[in-house]
Amino acid sequence: MSHAILARLGACALAASCVCAQLKQAAAEDYPSRPITLIVPYPAGGGVDVMGRLVGQRLSTALGQQVVIENRGGAGGMIGTRDAARATPDGYTLVMLLTGISLGANTGYDVNKDFAPIGIVASTPIIVVTHPSVPAATLKELIALAKKEPGKYSAGTPPAPTVNYFAAELFNQTAGTDIQVVTYKGTGPLTNDLLGNHVQIGFNTIPASVSNITAGALRGIAVAAPKRSAALPTVPTAAESGLPGYEAVQYYGLAAPAGTPQPIIERLNKELNAALASDDMKKRLIELGSDPAPSTPEDYAANIQNEEGKWANLVKKLGLKLE
Repeated sequence: MSHAILARLGACALAASCVCAQLKQAAAEDYPSRPITLIVPYPAGGGVDVMGRLVGQRLSTALGQQVVIENRGGAGGMIGTRDAARATPDGYTLVMLLTGISLGANTGYDVNKDFAPIGIVASTPIIVVTHPSVPAATLKELIALAKKEPGKYSAGTPPAPTVNYFAAELFNQTAGTDIQVVTYKGTGPLTNDLLGNHVQIGFNTIPASVSNITAGALRGIAVAAPKRSAALPTVPTAAESGLPGYEAVQYYGLAAPAGTPQPIIERLNKELNAALASDDMKKRLIELGSDPAPSTPEDYAANIQNEEGKWANLVKKLGLKLE
């Protein structure tokens, strides 16, 4: 093939690339021109659903287009997350990502490669809760009770690969207990069974627990974080309760499928951070027991890598078999 032909082919390829880039830029400038779907990969009523709807409401106002929440629960969040990974990367499908979401078996996606991180929304520690009938008012008493009667008590969590599930396994390891871990499709069904005393202990998020704890329907035993929650200031930390080193924090984040144009990612990050900086949003998140965590897409990418690595080490150390 002659040099002239090669040169023309190269010029054509360059021109096509430029046109493609221009089309992407134009699409980003017009974005959004229709409603956006925000996939919440857990059932309605749980902490992720609450967070997703808060984000959706704020983005709807900021973007001038409705953000439609779609709950696609199942397999510990992996089904909805997989759907999001396979969606067209045009900014019209977003997803709420949770820490640990890449650690299930046969996920069908790579959280570090198949998503474009937009930003962290908030963080919340896992809280150990019990039904009021459990004769233990403190973490020390709960541990002593569980050790006295190994296998008698059941703890509910959403399934692996959620931080809730890892928190339950980490608790047994750290405290030396043998509490049976029972998994649910999400924090909503788990909370219902806790209220009905079908399981006695729960490893839940504060947003999914705070109203029932405040009402006295559930008992908050300890938060798995370095400091107490402003939403539940009377509930001590695990360290304060005699279990140092027991920490499990859930990060809620917003992401899009990999390949979503960068100008769209930047626009969404800007609007998300503006929402998180507003007084009403900060107040609402703190009431729910979460800390607003505005960030850059790069910050969130680093957070995903660090947190996934932390829990992957636990899975390996305990030899956990994830479905």
